Amino acid sequence: MDHPLDIEKSPGTLNVSSRSTSEENVASEPAPPLPIPPKLRTWNQRIENLAGLEARGIKRVLPEERHAASGSAYAQMAMLWFSANISANNLAVGLLGPLLFGLGFIDSAMCAFGGILVGSAATAYMSIWGAPSGNRTMIVLRYFMGYWPAKLPCLLNMILMIGYGTIDCIIGGQILSAVSGGSMSIVVGIVIVALISWVIAVFGMAIFQKYERYAWAPQLFVLLILIGSAGRSFNASLQSTDLLTGEPLTGGPLTAARLSFFSLQLSVPVSWSAASSDFYVYYPENTRPWKSFSLTMIGLTLSFMFVNLIGIGLASGTFANPAWLEADGISSGALILAGYDGLGRFGKFCGVIVALGLINNNVPGTYASALGFQVLGRYGKMVARYLWVCVIVLIYFVCAVAGRNNLFDILSNFVALMGYWTMIMVAIVLEEHVIFRRGKVFDWAAWEDKKVLPLGIAAMVAFLLGWVGAIIGMYQHWYVGPVAIKVGGVGADIGVWVGCAFAMVVFVPLRWWELKRYGR
Repeated sequence: MDHPLDIEKSPGTLNVSSRSTSEENVASEPAPPLPIPPKLRTWNQRIENLAGLEARGIKRVLPEERHAASGSAYAQMAMLWFSANISANNLAVGLLGPLLFGLGFIDSAMCAFGGILVGSAATAYMSIWGAPSGNRTMIVLRYFMGYWPAKLPCLLNMILMIGYGTIDCIIGGQILSAVSGGSMSIVVGIVIVALISWVIAVFGMAIFQKYERYAWAPQLFVLLILIGSAGRSFNASLQSTDLLTGEPLTGGPLTAARLSFFSLQLSVPVSWSAASSDFYVYYPENTRPWKSFSLTMIGLTLSFMFVNLIGIGLASGTFANPAWLEADGISSGALILAGYDGLGRFGKFCGVIVALGLINNNVPGTYASALGFQVLGRYGKMVARYLWVCVIVLIYFVCAVAGRNNLFDILSNFVALMGYWTMIMVAIVLEEHVIFRRGKVFDWAAWEDKKVLPLGIAAMVAFLLGWVGAIIGMYQHWYVGPVAIKVGGVGADIGVWVGCAFAMVVFVPLRWWELKRYGR
């Protein structure tokens, strides 16, 4: 989709979000702009006037600024998510079923598919607000959690996206290093992935939408080649086994392993829920929610299921293929590249394409997390979006270099941990929508008006108590909750379920009291 010229470019400020005349009757007085030195102002204008660069930050996209509806534009909804998630980082999550939890091929596949469906549905639900509102996801959240409480999920979302950027850079670096036979260090590979991600994310929505429209094709091609090359070593008959004793997993321990992997798989697609509306703000205001939901769901489920099945297949092959087992001992990237063994230089070429495909996944998260700085407060809005992109990329580049030898720990701990709060957030939004806002019209122009937005007392209390539930139900290497340890006699990660239950039970009565007491 081509986007119109951003109307935010003004001579006096660095991307300060100002309100349109049509919105002033519902808005609180905007914060006065900070004085900008003339040289800095001129420099900023030159950058923002570059062809294709999106200067818009978190300011609402008004209905008259949207694009006309078209079949190809709506197809882009599904294409965006398919392209962004048909990537090696999601493939690496599939490896964890057999290699970390000891699950067999069928157990791993069924848990992955179930978790992906639930997590994708949550993200697809959150995506329905972008087109009607013209607001980014963390701005939409103000209508459900209140102006101030919504800043906490915003901060957590920035951490989440930085974390995934770190994972993408590490895996990309590992693959490129493996392709070079070790002559290129992982750090150099990290630099390549981070640098290209930075260039695309700096230019913003128009460029990365075009990029994602076509970037899926080479990824799909090389992953199909991977299936053809490595598929003969996939062990579809692999049974669930205790990795410590070698005995078959049965009963409580098997249930615990299934539940933990199911929850982990859910946590990956649901992590997009805090950003899914961001990419639909230029769609027509009358876009039907079912269309946004279904197309997002299609893109997410197809991509996640496809790459996870490949990851599970590769992991299953390590138990009978010594070369794959040795490669896995080096890195996840080396194991992926080992799947191309026998293809010679063409196999290495495919490995490079897989590594560069991580950029597909990295760019949307970089874009969304940069907007988070502006959501946090007026001083964040004083800085242009493209500058925040530079900050985000620098942060996850440093994190990737520091954590490049601990990928499995990052995947198994960080991904699940971030899944806790995103599901709690979705649960609160769903209850507010279905129970308290059904049939009511949202005043989307009042996105900065603290007097119109909810106070958020109920949402904040429910969110924090949901975290209490997540803590007592989490099972991580560094901490095991008192409820989690009782599952199956060996423990399982049920933090996302206990957290959601706590939040949903607490939110409804507190929200009823809040509405009765304050009326908003």
